[in-house]
Amino acid sequence: MLYLVGLGLGDAKDITVKGLEAVRRCRRVYLEAYTSVLTVGKEALEEFYGKELILADREMVEQEADSLLKEANVCDVAFLVVGDPFGATTHSDLVLRAVKLGIPYKVIHNASIMNAVGCCGLQLYNFGETVSIVFWTDTWKPESFFDKIEKNRQNGMHTLCLLDIKVKEQSLENLMKGRKIYEPPRYMSVNQAAEQLLAIIQNRRLQGEKPEITENTICVGLARVGALDEKIASGTLQQMSTVELGAPLHSLIVTGTMHPLELEMLKLFSVNSSSFENNACQRTT
Repeated sequence: MLYLVGLGLGDAKDITVKGLEAVRRCRRVYLEAYTSVLTVGKEALEEFYGKELILADREMVEQEADSLLKEANVCDVAFLVVGDPFGATTHSDLVLRAVKLGIPYKVIHNASIMNAVGCCGLQLYNFGETVSIVFWTDTWKPESFFDKIEKNRQNGMHTLCLLDIKVKEQSLENLMKGRKIYEPPRYMSVNQAAEQLLAIIQNRRLQGEKPEITENTICVGLARVGALDEKIASGTLQQMSTVELGAPLHSLIVTGTMHPLELEMLKLFSVNSSSFENNACQRTT
């Protein structure tokens, strides 16, 4: 049996009772280590679960999944995922491969940023399509995510922006030379995401457009949701480019039309109440 087990958002104890029981009866336990990160290390998980964990990076999961599945054909194997198992398409691929090989599987769900984002007070059913904001490079500055945020806002919907994670990435030079040398991990901050959005707004104006999102659009920055040191800050997009939320992981919400209750909740986390009042009240129902 292959078990896909969600670990939740924060520390070792966020695993469900059902998930923990599955982990403890498995012979092999893999920890997926590239679509997200926990606020605690591998050692803390091993101590709490009473099991040795095998780190599974992107390369291993995408290129060596068959060996993992062969093990699941003869014994119980657990594949641990931060958040919920289906937060990334890679894990759907693992299920499809298992089915093709006739290997039974079981999914044990858990909380993820997709539902925990409600901690800021914005109502989940008022969110539109979730987008990913990627790190720009000198030669690659995509803007497609901005168009999706604009579409959501035009429909009165909020947008959850998942921010880029770069783990075990190779430089172009090392990749071309086949050298297994990896760059230090990088995690996009709310500040960086806001700066890229502000740059797109300026670009669009230079092209004669009038963007739906401006420097004064109310946004919410979230950091380490579910952890003891969770941080939430609400304010304008401009303010999000300078707010300090500390260590990863960060997420950003661009608001749409807000219900008065949503507005009241966001005020609890406001960076500057006066600018909040001036701008937020313009988009309420």
